[in-house]
Amino acid sequence: MAALIRRIISTAKAPAAIGPYSQAVVVDRTMYISGQLGMDPVSGQLVDGGVQAQTRQALVNMGEILQTAGCSYENVFKTNFPARAAYQVADLPRGGLVEIEAIAVLGPLSDAA
Repeated sequence: MAALIRRIISTAKAPAAIGPYSQAVVVDRTMYISGQLGMDPVSGQLVDGGVQAQTRQALVNMGEILQTAGCSYENVFKTNFPARAAYQVADLPRGGLVEIEAIAVLGPLSDAA
């Protein structure tokens, strides 16, 4: 069996990982995107405006990571309806109000007939 290739995805257009992990990793054609907070990539601070603003920024950050890997939101298959999960935690890093993770595939996608 041939070995699968693992590639770390990193971009300065999204906040750097807070802990000892990467923004995303691609294994074969599957990309696992680490949870994104609503942080401004330049200042490293959470954006003002509450949960809606932080959600918007987390998705912008995710879009930058997807673009760095050569794909887009259309390649995401987990986090979109209906394949998603929601968790309640005591505290997110840096007092974040929302964190969004995703799984995407690289390459063109089409729906089955």
